[in-house]
Amino acid sequence: MNENNQPSVNWKVSFFTIWVGQALSLLGSSLVQFALIWYLTTETGSATVLTTATLVAMLPQVLLGPIAGTIVDRSNRKRLMIAADTGIALATLVLAALFALGWVQIWHIYVILLSRSLGGAFHGPAFTASTTLMVPKEHLTRVQGLNQTMYGILSLFSAPLGALLLLLLPMQGILAIDVGTALLAVTTLLFTAIPELPRRIQVEGEKKPSLWQDLRAGYFYVTSWRGLMIILIMASLINFLLTPASALSPLLILNHFKGGAPELGLFEAVFGGGVVIGGILLGVWGGFKRRILTAMIGLVGLGLPMAIIGLIPADAFVLALGAGFVAGIMQPIVNGSLGATLQATVDPAMQGRVFTLLTSFATAMTPLGLLIAGPLADTLGVQTWWVVGGLLCALMGVIGVFIPSVMTLEAGRPELVTKAAEVT
Repeated sequence: MNENNQPSVNWKVSFFTIWVGQALSLLGSSLVQFALIWYLTTETGSATVLTTATLVAMLPQVLLGPIAGTIVDRSNRKRLMIAADTGIALATLVLAALFALGWVQIWHIYVILLSRSLGGAFHGPAFTASTTLMVPKEHLTRVQGLNQTMYGILSLFSAPLGALLLLLLPMQGILAIDVGTALLAVTTLLFTAIPELPRRIQVEGEKKPSLWQDLRAGYFYVTSWRGLMIILIMASLINFLLTPASALSPLLILNHFKGGAPELGLFEAVFGGGVVIGGILLGVWGGFKRRILTAMIGLVGLGLPMAIIGLIPADAFVLALGAGFVAGIMQPIVNGSLGATLQATVDPAMQGRVFTLLTSFATAMTPLGLLIAGPLADTLGVQTWWVVGGLLCALMGVIGVFIPSVMTLEAGRPELVTKAAEVT
């Protein structure tokens, strides 16, 4: 970053060196997640064990997210990412040793999942906030499109690759792959410069704000910015509506379309292919000049095909595949555009707190959505949630276009930075 707080003209080399390391680390993490879930499934056959594992992996994101974000904004983000990646690698190495020695217990896996999630709670917002400092604003949407493409590719190939590795390697071998990719990510961080935030010069005798004061400042920053608060609520509602739909996909295929595992696999593969195409499209196109408009239109384009899937007759599975493909394309358009909007708009000194607040709210809505969607689907049919959830998503996109504070979000509210710093 130069003296005007702008990313270097040579930002691509630095950023993509780190990005490749993080992408490989995410691949290793995806393989471990698949392998551990499959291990728990085959060893216990217990739904309680699986849901407990999911809950354990969620807790740090929900409960510690805002605190983690505050620490991210107070710390050297590069060092924090190195510490998080190293901690995750060490935790995974311990679990690999337990498997190798034949000592592993179910509670060991819970502890390691919790440890890995704790590291992720710090690493995710630190990397997202660092991206803003490294990438010029006009390229943030394209980088987000690239990220969404990577997530789509991981969703397509991590499960079959994990299944293949389970046939070729013992569990500790797969865990060792994750340790290796995490260390590779650490290496790229060690040898790549990441710009630091300019620190406010303190007056002699002035005390540095406490963690609690910084946490309150972040909360004030979000709640005092009407457009930003609405976006946070919308993101949480999207998670509330769409996560249960994904969880109910097997029942939709089995009970409504009268299909089996091949049809479910095909449906998920087509959706994943759409995600990859959508990420590439956003990466090449970059969206409309107003990023938030791209997100709102994408939200309509995501909700409508989901509702259509719930309305398609049981004998028209091919149409469901087509609608799923369109929904897959729109998902990265929405996620990438929203992410780029926040990266370009939110003050870099606040991004750790803002992104973790967003993640905490959205993640907390997942179990609530599942609790409501399950009984509703059992009573009214699984298609009902797809129709209602899809229509509500599309309606949010339409309403968002007519909310001035949302559509002018990218104009920013710089006066809030000063006010937030004064909150004690």
